[in-house]
Amino acid sequence: MADMAGVERVALDSVRDLILVGQPLPFAVLDALGRLLLNQDQIVGSERQFDQLVERGAWVDRPKVEEVRRQRAGAVSTSHAVAHRQLSLMDHWQQLTTDLETQNRALGAGAGRAEAIQPLVSQLIDLVQRDGDLAIYLCIRQDLKRTLAYAATHPVHCAVVCALAANGLGWPTARLHSLVGAAMTMNASFIELQNQLAEERDPPTKKQMEKIHAHPHAGAELLRQAGLADTEWLQAVEGHHEQSDGKGYPRGTGDIGDSAALLRLVDVYMAKVSPRRARAALSPHVAAQQMFQQHGKSPREAPLVVSVIRTLGGVHPPGALVQLKSGEVGVVARRSKTGTAPLVATLSNARGEPVVSTQFRESADPVFAISGALLDPTCFQRILPERVYGMLLAQP
Repeated sequence: MADMAGVERVALDSVRDLILVGQPLPFAVLDALGRLLLNQDQIVGSERQFDQLVERGAWVDRPKVEEVRRQRAGAVSTSHAVAHRQLSLMDHWQQLTTDLETQNRALGAGAGRAEAIQPLVSQLIDLVQRDGDLAIYLCIRQDLKRTLAYAATHPVHCAVVCALAANGLGWPTARLHSLVGAAMTMNASFIELQNQLAEERDPPTKKQMEKIHAHPHAGAELLRQAGLADTEWLQAVEGHHEQSDGKGYPRGTGDIGDSAALLRLVDVYMAKVSPRRARAALSPHVAAQQMFQQHGKSPREAPLVVSVIRTLGGVHPPGALVQLKSGEVGVVARRSKTGTAPLVATLSNARGEPVVSTQFRESADPVFAISGALLDPTCFQRILPERVYGMLLAQP
């Protein structure tokens, strides 16, 4: 089928035989609106990433497909040089999420090793340091079609926010590393149930609630069996559902450390801004307000709440959908270096009608000031990070 410009499209899943996971693409991949997803020579890092591209309606140019098939048919020996291929930051985030899911499943099966998790913790912290705004965007701007992978993405998203908040609090590197590791492994004991709950519309059953209440202790035990001796990491996992008033679980104690308390705040916040099958995500603005109302007056928890909100960039973090005074709808792209006026990428014209082209607005300018969170985001659900950030390449 040809599009309006006369380009003949071929669905990505029909050229699966031409794509090798981990090796450069022989052609560019575009989305349903003709926007670039992956350029030629970019890498599809996993089968999961390929499936997600197919879900997005990805396609390639038929003449290019035919050219590649001719080249391969006539070549006796061809190979793609990948040694110096530079992955994008999005590639790295996708691969990290896949690798962490693999390791968490191994932990859940009793076959995991702590030494396999440690490099992933360091990698996540490094990716956050390279571009914190992109990291936050990937946490906030989630796709309902990805909720089947909720147990894979949620620990990564929580770890990102924990890394930012702990850094804002001035925690030492070792303590930050322990907290991030706890966020990445806190739910290893009930991955399948967590995915199932993200899809269900009914409340958890009694049996499911029993497993939910048991998972903090079960997760810590799995980590101990895997050889983890980091006390702060283990205590954060075991205590990440305890509450200062003693109404949490599994022990019902208010005697918890700051790492566990911060992890609980982040876990709840990220759960609220994540879409589920039964409900839409809360806006970051509302989730931040609820966190401050519930915990902002506690002498112990208030500094943790402030750090989470501040390091995310305020109530409108990257990935948040906002209404501008110009009439345009936008998505926050970059936190403000000073103050609370972020850089916004437009998604609509001044009449609020979706557009393909993107302009960047400094919300410090009164004309483009943020008037509030977007109340009805239905027309702007799927916003690929490439539209906002382009193809950010990771430095070697």
